[in-house]
Amino acid sequence: MARSLAEAVMLLHFAVLAFLLVGGYLAWRWRWVIYPHLALGAWAVLSILTPTVCPLTTWENDLRAMAGLPVLETGFIDHYIDGVWYPESASTLVQLVLGSIVIVSWIGFYAGHRAARRLSRC
Repeated sequence: MARSLAEAVMLLHFAVLAFLLVGGYLAWRWRWVIYPHLALGAWAVLSILTPTVCPLTTWENDLRAMAGLPVLETGFIDHYIDGVWYPESASTLVQLVLGSIVIVSWIGFYAGHRAARRLSRC
C-alpha cells in the first residue's frame, strides 16, 4: 500500500509541475486559477533560490521508506527530470525557458484582464 501511495504522490508531483507550467494560461479562461498559480510560482522561485525541501518530496520519501524502497537522495526534479528528460548541463537553460513560458502566461493574463476591464467600462 505504501508503494502505491508513494507512486500516487509522484504522479501528483508531476501534475503540480504541469500546473506550474500551464496554470497561467488556464487563468486566461478561469480567472480564479491565477491565485493558486501565483502561489505555486512563488514556491518554485523560493525552492530554486533556497535549500527548501518540497513537502511532496518529503511525503514521497516517507512513503518510499515505509514500503522498503530507497528514498530520493536528491530532490524530485533532480531524480525524475534532470538528466532524464534533458542533459543535466542544460538545467539552467531549461529553467530559464520554462520560467519564460510562465512569465508570458502572466503577461497574457494581465493583458487580457486589462482588456476585459476596459471593455466592461464601455
